[in-house]
Amino acid sequence: MQISIGNDHRGVMIKAKLQNTLEQLGHHVFDDGASEGESSDYPDIAKIVAQRVSLGEADRGILICGTGIGMAIAANKIPGIRAITCGDLATAEICRRHNDVNVLCLAQDFVEHGEFQPVLKKWLETEFEGGRHERRVNKITALENNANP
Repeated sequence: MQISIGNDHRGVMIKAKLQNTLEQLGHHVFDDGASEGESSDYPDIAKIVAQRVSLGEADRGILICGTGIGMAIAANKIPGIRAITCGDLATAEICRRHNDVNVLCLAQDFVEHGEFQPVLKKWLETEFEGGRHERRVNKITALENNANP
């Protein structure tokens, strides 16, 4: 899988660990985030990662900031993106099965570094169920396109 990973200055440490995990799992990783010592604005990073996913250059995206909230808000402004802030296994699974979430946003401030790896693996391994959920995701897309769902 092609995965774009981005972070602001607050997520540098976690990005390095997650990037290593992703590569060990056999994924190709685009490092679209800030480097250590480099200040950055999370909307700029979210735009880069979300556009890469929206355009099909990456299958999924991962964003890291202090809370994950700002990244999710910004990423969701890009057409075709379904981004959420997630820090637990149940949410990681359900967001993929029911909502086909394609951008995972993580909070540097709220989860220990080692705890992100199980969430990441669950999110990567879980497939979208389709069926009735696909109808609902299509309605979200219609809202995004200002169409009548």
